[in-house]
Amino acid sequence: MDHCEVLSKKVIEFKPPVYEQRYYFVKNLVNQHGHKKIADLGFGDATLLWMLKYHRCVQYLVGVDIAAKPFEWGGGRLSPGVGSYIIPRELDLTITLYRGSAVQKDSRLCGFDLITCIELIEHLDSEDLAKFPEVVFGYFSPGMVVISTPNSEFNPLFPASTFRDPDHRFEWNRKQFQMWALDVAKLYNYSVEFSGVGDPPAGAEHVGYCTQIGVFQKNSTKPTELSISEPEEHVYEVVYTTSYPSLQQSKYFRFTLSIEAVKAIDLMKSRFLRGPRRKEGGRVVPLGSCTPPHGLTEAQRAEIEQSPKPYSVGEKFYVPLERLLAYPKVNRLVAGSTEKLRTVLAEGLRLNGDQTAVQVELVDHRTQRLFDEHLVSPALES
Repeated sequence: MDHCEVLSKKVIEFKPPVYEQRYYFVKNLVNQHGHKKIADLGFGDATLLWMLKYHRCVQYLVGVDIAAKPFEWGGGRLSPGVGSYIIPRELDLTITLYRGSAVQKDSRLCGFDLITCIELIEHLDSEDLAKFPEVVFGYFSPGMVVISTPNSEFNPLFPASTFRDPDHRFEWNRKQFQMWALDVAKLYNYSVEFSGVGDPPAGAEHVGYCTQIGVFQKNSTKPTELSISEPEEHVYEVVYTTSYPSLQQSKYFRFTLSIEAVKAIDLMKSRFLRGPRRKEGGRVVPLGSCTPPHGLTEAQRAEIEQSPKPYSVGEKFYVPLERLLAYPKVNRLVAGSTEKLRTVLAEGLRLNGDQTAVQVELVDHRTQRLFDEHLVSPALES
């Protein structure tokens, strides 16, 4: 009995599980390439789509599965939660699930950045497998295609060496998969690189990965005639769709910017009232720093301190817009534009007469509670 025969009697454990490794393989590609439009053919329980929705670059996620049912997708983990409204995404995100087959042509999937087919092709019969390249590579013609499939050379290491799933129509060894992939890539003007996940145990390295993966990259030449000549078709049935709040939408942008501005103003006011102050003409200005001690780099803190200081006049507290603009989060939201900051804040906050500063009450109910709890006097310190 050789070493492989001994190994075949043991249960092989993968950490993390191979299905997770497949998903993380895709996630890493998305991180690397910054794909915006991604479709997953044969999405199953939508775990991969759920993982990809957290990528900032992703704006459109589509899942296609022949077994998708509308009542299963009335909500759940693909839907935006409360946190998505409190902290909106920077870019729009739409998620749509279709019921349909990977070998059906639907023009709504044309021109994506990435199409994934994770453990899909081995479920296709010979007729559908023959159609698959024409539909995915010829008609959909995405920038990248990722196909994973079992490596049959690994099967003898499992307790049962038959197909891994009774629904599989075939399981290829590495040579079979690579020959098929190279032929497809050549026909549809793609290049392909081979990889995999699920390392074999020590002593069985010769069998390769448990799951073999082909990454197809579209060559940067003119589109194939197949992708141009096909008429528009909508054959998939929509079973679920949702959109996420984002900073591209004016109401969420205004809300987020106002929240960041108010947070900065409250921090400045708190430190202003706690620290020493002096009169300068008709204004009261801080003697010390009004910059929060945490959450900023030294360079960011120095930039804020170099901007115009906040001040009070009577019962009013004023924060110059230039001061707010020095805060990194505020600056990023308005791309450094004082005019944009002024325009948005004027819709929800009060500005002073010349529109150069935000005006708030020096002591409101929150700061008054602070004084009561800590016995801090709001009186002017000379």
